[in-house]
Amino acid sequence: MSADKIVRMANQIAAFMASKPHDEGVAGLAAHINDFWEPRMRRQFFDLIDAGGDGFHPLVIEAAGQIRRPAAA
Repeated sequence: MSADKIVRMANQIAAFMASKPHDEGVAGLAAHINDFWEPRMRRQFFDLIDAGGDGFHPLVIEAAGQIRRPAAA
């Protein structure tokens, strides 16, 4: 999956979660990614986060600490 698509998908979730109270939005975003993104997608996500997180909504950056990091491939 392309980096742009990972960023776009995460930001779409963040846009939805931004309407909730802040802590609930952060937790909801992390829970959604943990529940529905396969390890390969989360690995790509963390590659982008580790590279600086350019393009991600601030809520995504904040939620990254609650997202399960998959084992290295």
